[in-house]
Amino acid sequence: MCCHVVSAHVLFMPILAYLQEFMILPTGATSFKEAMKMGVEVYHNLKSVIKKKYGQDATNVGDEGGFAPNIQENKEGLELLKTAIEKAGYTGKVVIGMDVAASEFYNDKDKTYDLNFKEENNDGSQKISGDSLKNVYKSFVSEYPIVSIEDPFDQDDWVHYAKMTEECGVEVQIVGDDLLVTNPTRVAKAIQEKSCNALLLKVNQIGSVTESIEAVKMSKHAGWGVMTSHRSGETEDTFIADLAVGLSTGQIKTGAPCRSERLAKYNQLLRIEEELGDAAVYAGLKFRAPVEPY
Repeated sequence: MCCHVVSAHVLFMPILAYLQEFMILPTGATSFKEAMKMGVEVYHNLKSVIKKKYGQDATNVGDEGGFAPNIQENKEGLELLKTAIEKAGYTGKVVIGMDVAASEFYNDKDKTYDLNFKEENNDGSQKISGDSLKNVYKSFVSEYPIVSIEDPFDQDDWVHYAKMTEECGVEVQIVGDDLLVTNPTRVAKAIQEKSCNALLLKVNQIGSVTESIEAVKMSKHAGWGVMTSHRSGETEDTFIADLAVGLSTGQIKTGAPCRSERLAKYNQLLRIEEELGDAAVYAGLKFRAPVEPY
């Protein structure tokens, strides 16, 4: 089957790595072109903010183009983002997403989450329960314009996923990546148990386009959002951009504007938008549900 079909909506741009990654969402844009402009401007303002506070060395970037300054706790990173958004003039138009990757700091033996997991041989004083971690996220949401949280708990912590979705799912997108692995069987379980309300689509996780489409259809019918992941360290092929557009997933989680593989996808999305003209739709504030379920 041919998957090179078209339309794309919301640009996700990872820009700060910590626990584990913060992103920006230009939901106030009216087109992908404008969203890309907003993202780039916030990115460069963030670089200036980080350089002023932490020095030139702190502006070095990782594999996905994200900054990783030596921040001591999560709110410090959120404040950096908030300041960069303000300096770019996009307060209210650019909001924040998080990819927590909580499986990385989950201890299956005592069922706790170690917030100090990056320090070897730490004393365990920052281990907290799933309920406590949920409340940490809720405090972030109340203080910052956070609209999306990916992998907030361990990949098999169905209980706390469900609690988080029940308590925050109306205002915040709870995204299952490690939880779902684009597997229709796990998606069905999550829908039944109301564990999350969005799918991170990774074709290579499930291994076939057919099963990926099935996972997307199931998610859409459940009223979920769907975010297509760009896949780090891949080639300059534009398939992911075309797939996201063809499935009208509404969201593309892509990297900062530097690596050639990402620029290829940006350029493809720009070409698609230009080709569609007035028929192109940028989801913006409706990024969680850009099209009717199919």
